[in-house]
Amino acid sequence: MQKKFDKESFKEKLEAQTNFPSVYMFKFIIPNGRQDEIAALLPNCDMTVKESTKGTYVSATIKAMMPSSDAVMDVYERASTIEGVISL
Repeated sequence: MQKKFDKESFKEKLEAQTNFPSVYMFKFIIPNGRQDEIAALLPNCDMTVKESTKGTYVSATIKAMMPSSDAVMDVYERASTIEGVISL
């Protein structure tokens, strides 16, 4: 059974731990071949990728200047529409 994501709790934690605007580090695990879809979430930011041992998955890290917790949450919501993505 999958646990339901608590947006309000996540927003409170973001605001308690980060002074916005701030550079925020996004981390995703995605099926190999979907890197362009993740990069499109933050098109003007550098993305580093590392392929898994078997090459099935890729870990992607993107650092971006975020104006608010709402902007961070928006990126995660858009990422959730990408098939097979795991947000860390």
